Amino acid sequence: MQFTRKTSYSKSIIGLVIKLFVIGIVFIGIVFLLNKLDFPAPKKSIEKIIPNENFKIVK
Repeated sequence: MQFTRKTSYSKSIIGLVIKLFVIGIVFIGIVFLLNKLDFPAPKKSIEKIIPNENFKIVK
C-alpha cells in the first residue's frame, strides 16, 4: 500500500473563502434586516425615587 501526500491546498482555500463569503453575506443581511425593523419606544416612563439618606457627601 502506497501513501500519497496532498501538496495542493488550492481547493481547500477556495472552499474556505466561499464559506466565509457566504457567512459574511448572511451576517450583513441579518444586520440590514434588523436595522429596517422599527422597534416601538416604551410608553411607560420608568422612575425610581431615591431617598436623600442614601447619598453620601465626599470631600
